[in-house]
Amino acid sequence: MPVDVLRRLVPAELAIDTFDGQGWVTLIPFAVRASRPVGVPRAMAMSFLEVNLRTYVRAPDGEPGIYFFSLEASSWLAVAGARVSYGLPYFPAAMHCEQRAGGTTVYRSRRYGREHAALETTWTVGAPLDLAAPGTLEHFLIERYVLFVARRRRLYRARVSHHPYPLFRATVDELRESLCEAAGLTAMPFPPPVVHHSPGVDVDIYWRHRL
Repeated sequence: MPVDVLRRLVPAELAIDTFDGQGWVTLIPFAVRASRPVGVPRAMAMSFLEVNLRTYVRAPDGEPGIYFFSLEASSWLAVAGARVSYGLPYFPAAMHCEQRAGGTTVYRSRRYGREHAALETTWTVGAPLDLAAPGTLEHFLIERYVLFVARRRRLYRARVSHHPYPLFRATVDELRESLCEAAGLTAMPFPPPVVHHSPGVDVDIYWRHRL
């Protein structure tokens, strides 16, 4: 993604992080399993579907992280909780995920009240890859441990902790989306996407702190 397209949508305090001179945007459909605040019994954990649209930034002190344009979730409670506690741009959406034989996943999402904020995609998982090595595009895109949030004209940082993502090759068989346009990203002929699949990791998300 051209840096100037991203610059007008990201808080001025955050620098656009680039790889080989280009900005990047990642669209991630996934499932959250057994999410719960610290101290809440596992029996009360929530599971739901989520789609993240994000770009890559650096804080004023140079720390790399991510900045979210939007986060769709199938749980109204998760949307409300994340908006109130972190100020993240969550939206409730009607979502469906189906696992098919042969390693194929069908995933659908449509934001409530916004016909043109949707995702329809099918992908097939291929062979395993090595863990993303520092200095590679895969590491730049996937191994991020900080998120930044703009809230009431203030900027906050929250850290996350997890093991490196196990990765697999993947092929996108179908992709129709309008989340980029809904986020204000200029419609343009994007190059073929770089695609990865992961079975996931356990993630700890810590409280936000003002920069």
